Amino acid sequence: MRSLLSSFNMPTFVPQLKSSCMALLGLSQSPSKDALWRIEAIRELMLSELGDYGDRKFPATVRRVRFATDVQGLWYARSEVMAIMSNTYGESVARKKMSDISVKFVGLLPKSITKSTALRMR
Repeated sequence: MRSLLSSFNMPTFVPQLKSSCMALLGLSQSPSKDALWRIEAIRELMLSELGDYGDRKFPATVRRVRFATDVQGLWYARSEVMAIMSNTYGESVARKKMSDISVKFVGLLPKSITKSTALRMR
């Protein structure tokens, strides 16, 4: 048993496991330079819509958007951003703004993530 544990190299095993899981989810490719620019544009748009009010009143959400490590993190932060925008601008204006944000995700996410919402807000 000891020899089995000594041959098990944890630092190299974890990244392999993570990449295998990501591959199963269809997320194994690194984003292209164009995709990275688009992700940053989405992040900046979300942060600008949150504005100073969001920064003061909802710092956790602003941090979540600012430090999201991938496009999925930004996608799942939309509901919090929508709630803050509804509070700031009113629901009808917030829906329009969120629709404009959501359209920018087209082509960046696997269809399995977006098909349930399918950008219905358009």
